[in-house]
Amino acid sequence: MTQGGRANQSGNVLEKTVEGTLLGHGYDLIGHNLLKKQRLGYLINCTSLPKRYARQVYIGPGIYGTEIYVDFYIIGSPKIPSGLIIECKWQQTSGSVDEKLPYVNLNIQNCYPSPAIVLIDGGGMKSGAITWLRNQVVHNQNLLAVHSLSTFIAWTNNNL
Repeated sequence: MTQGGRANQSGNVLEKTVEGTLLGHGYDLIGHNLLKKQRLGYLINCTSLPKRYARQVYIGPGIYGTEIYVDFYIIGSPKIPSGLIIECKWQQTSGSVDEKLPYVNLNIQNCYPSPAIVLIDGGGMKSGAITWLRNQVVHNQNLLAVHSLSTFIAWTNNNL
């Protein structure tokens, strides 16, 4: 398997862990059979399920004018009524994910329709990159927090 293939597989494991955490907190996956560009509207308008989420949700154009798909979009949380976007970033060895964090931050700040948290783990990112993104929480009103997997799970126990 190529390095890129291993990176995608590791990232998928992180996303499956997030999904298991959401399911454990009573959230229902919806919109998985819809076209990706239809999911956000369906997610918001499907009020029959109180706690719901969708994966790979199209939210509109980003800062470059290209389509943005977020990893998770949560609606119906009693503690976060405006909705919540979760972005997952896994880097197990040195690579380019940490170089993409300024792009993610600017999209969260300028293009995301709801507040977001970024989940970063794997141990391969430059420590300065993670520190930089955590410092952006003060400057970016739409970026609520930057978590490792363990702090994300603890956060969900108190906030979802």
